[in-house]
Amino acid sequence: MKLSKIASEIAESPTFALNEEARLLRERGEAVINLGIGEPKNKTPINAILTSAAKLTSGEVKYTPPDGVPSLKKAIVRYTEENYDRLVAPENVIVTNGAKQSLFNIFYSILNPQDEVIVIAPYWVSYPEIIKMCLGRPVIVTPEDGTFTPRFEDIEKAVTSYTRAIIVNSPNNPSGAIYPPELIQKLVDFCERKGIFMVCDDIYHKLTFDKNIAIPAVRYTKKNVEDSHVIIVNGVAKLYGMTGFRVGWVVGPRDLVRVMTNVTVQITSGVSPVSQAAAEGALNGLQSVVEALRLQIQNNRDVLLQEMKSFNGARLIPPDGTFYALPDLRAFNNSSVEMARFLLKKALVVTVPGKEFGMEGHIRISYSGTVKDVTEGVARMKWALDPTSPNEIYIGDKKMVRDWL
Repeated sequence: MKLSKIASEIAESPTFALNEEARLLRERGEAVINLGIGEPKNKTPINAILTSAAKLTSGEVKYTPPDGVPSLKKAIVRYTEENYDRLVAPENVIVTNGAKQSLFNIFYSILNPQDEVIVIAPYWVSYPEIIKMCLGRPVIVTPEDGTFTPRFEDIEKAVTSYTRAIIVNSPNNPSGAIYPPELIQKLVDFCERKGIFMVCDDIYHKLTFDKNIAIPAVRYTKKNVEDSHVIIVNGVAKLYGMTGFRVGWVVGPRDLVRVMTNVTVQITSGVSPVSQAAAEGALNGLQSVVEALRLQIQNNRDVLLQEMKSFNGARLIPPDGTFYALPDLRAFNNSSVEMARFLLKKALVVTVPGKEFGMEGHIRISYSGTVKDVTEGVARMKWALDPTSPNEIYIGDKKMVRDWL
């Protein structure tokens, strides 16, 4: 069978592949702990449930405007004003099927074949693949000092006449790093001066810890939304724990939104009105649910840091936000793919190889679940890798003995 070369070269999602393997193990009765998927365990906010249920029971579940229903766009306009100190119009907003489609539509709308996009490592696994699907070329910039924060000089050196955009994800998936304000300001000034788009993936922007703040890039531009090259991407998946509703949005210049709308019309026609009603309910409802989730996640992070202190050989830079950590396990194995498979086989713990995020030798751990998942998951990892840890452990109701160290 002859298939598209472009489609055939798209990498399989490591997160979904490992989750599927874990699901099959669970079906066989194995006591798997999933530290791989980034999905909070909270319940959907009640206001989101009520508004989506009302839309569903009305029976008026029909096509919506491809750029989003006016009432949801109005809620996003208010959200942008409150959280970004930025006045925008409904014409500057487009609603998409999750923030992932936001990113795809942005790059499809701004890239010509062989245009380049600067991607800062560690990066979310989908960035390079989305760029390649849009016939662009991802250019990876990796910090060389052992941290997860790039130097502005290294980003600047990577820019060529083909550079069309720089994508910035702070707080960062997979490391939890928050880029310092001076770096964000330099990037905004540089992009505005060079006419390069700065695509800000802000999906975790409120999930920060220890009084750290991820200052929005738009705070550093003096240009209005029509003239600025700063593009905001956000959604309800992470802050409200509404991953299954698939609602994201973009705030940017009207010309960009118009082209993205045309792209949406030809691909998905728009977002489900039931999901849009849920997102509207979340944005208009009590925002204490976001703070409650943030506190829960911060507690999980603190538990993780405590458990990792006794993990000899593992090096971890404490995350300042998101619900991910990216420990360095090169003391045990330089191949993160082999490491992730080993941990799943021996300890029944799902992690994601750091190689997929541009950080070989690391693995990504998600602590978005329960405290029990975090403590037991790390205990199993230590048992499997750290020779100073106890030689025996119970996994489920089975007593396991380590015989490979």
